[in-house]
Amino acid sequence: MNYVTGTIKFHMDGPCAVSLGKFDGLHRGHQKLIGRVLSGKQQGFASVIFTFEKNPTRMLSGLSGQNIMTNQERRELLEHAGVDHLLECPFVPELSHMEPEAFVREVLVKQLHAVFVAVGEDFRFGYRRKGDTRLLRALGEQYGYQVEVVEKEKSHGRDISSTYVREALHEGNIPLANELLGYRYFVSGEVLHGRQIGRTLGLPTTNLLPPEEKLLPPNGVYLTKTLIDDEDYYGITNIGYKPTVGGETHKGVETFLFDYSGDLYGRQLVVEFVEFERPEQKFKSLEELKARILSDVHWGKSKIYVKS
Repeated sequence: MNYVTGTIKFHMDGPCAVSLGKFDGLHRGHQKLIGRVLSGKQQGFASVIFTFEKNPTRMLSGLSGQNIMTNQERRELLEHAGVDHLLECPFVPELSHMEPEAFVREVLVKQLHAVFVAVGEDFRFGYRRKGDTRLLRALGEQYGYQVEVVEKEKSHGRDISSTYVREALHEGNIPLANELLGYRYFVSGEVLHGRQIGRTLGLPTTNLLPPEEKLLPPNGVYLTKTLIDDEDYYGITNIGYKPTVGGETHKGVETFLFDYSGDLYGRQLVVEFVEFERPEQKFKSLEELKARILSDVHWGKSKIYVKS
């Protein structure tokens, strides 16, 4: 997949099928749009996802300040889906102040050579979001591209959206979040050296430190699944600051894998979340902590047997 970021200058060599949007989370609604763009390959069109860079250095405040997935995670999922081009455009004044028709003429037509455009029902574009699907269609007749407005996917009577997914994650409702996403919510990263408290307890763990812009579910213990060398390993994962052992300054993701032994330091892992068990808590001693972890392991394994 061709990946372009940090510039507003794009050039496609041939006709393209394009979808535009934020694409945070790549939930089932996004997947529907992506599928329509990928279908253009049958007519010889290159598939293009046009979105905006997420700024990991901005001040984070509240749910809206964090992303369901990082840029790298989004990139990897789109590449796996078969998208030809991912364009992450910086939200600079030259673009944010561009009138809707200018955006269509200069970006969609001249730079992307769009012949097919798929967008959601609530798609807005151009300066002050003045452009809508009606205008996009009208300009398509003028500039020679076809527009398909894709109906929203729904769940439990609501439109599936990134906001809906964030709400589910904020509540720790992992099954709902996974249903909305169409895959398991996950955290990815490099396995780092921790304090090795788990190893001291006879329960060695892997430690990931997600970037600050990654939206995490509430602090607590979860049933998770981790892919290692093409094998799936269930485990229990704690999200939080490890208050029993003195606490951490950054929120981490610590996993005890069932039935796995090996050195994973420095490896890139993906931890998928299945279900929430309990909030993170501080224990009076390491012995009490170990007893609770063993109880968590029993809970996690019982859930696996039920699912299988």
